[in-house]
Amino acid sequence: MSEALWALGRGSGIAALVLLTLAVASGILTRSGRPLLTVPRFGVVELHRSTALLGSIFVAIHIASLFFDPYAQLNVVDTVIPFAGAYKPFWLGLGTLAFDLLIAVTLTGVLRHRLGHRTFRAVHWLSYALWPVALAHALGNGTDSGSGWFLTTAFVCAVIVSAATTWRLRDNFQEHQHTRVKVGR
Repeated sequence: MSEALWALGRGSGIAALVLLTLAVASGILTRSGRPLLTVPRFGVVELHRSTALLGSIFVAIHIASLFFDPYAQLNVVDTVIPFAGAYKPFWLGLGTLAFDLLIAVTLTGVLRHRLGHRTFRAVHWLSYALWPVALAHALGNGTDSGSGWFLTTAFVCAVIVSAATTWRLRDNFQEHQHTRVKVGR
């Protein structure tokens, strides 16, 4: 049973990394208001929401499976307070920090209409910190971090987020609010 929990913990962590990579990239694309190839803007918004939600679910599975795995020996403190763990405290702490940031970003996403646009947006910018922290956690604490297939996956994820972020930070990036045609003028 413990081997199954360990495999579930590893697999769900890797799946979460891939899904959250897609969530960050599609979130940046959503902000531009541009379609993704032939997918219209509302489809890109749904892709962002779906990958973010599914990625968050896989993070929860990742933590829960390792919490119950006798080898990993996670405890409640390890999942809430960064850098307090006994095993690889720095790398585990990065995972805890990423989880804490994910909770904040997810809650503001769910409560978006009650919080107001400014608060939502300010907290949602934490995604730019959350993603590299989670990647560092995976590279430093992951069992598969030395294997070629995982390093290739991590590299592709890094290229996707780096390309999207670079595109977002360009001077000619236009957010959808500025590109809309005003009716009646």
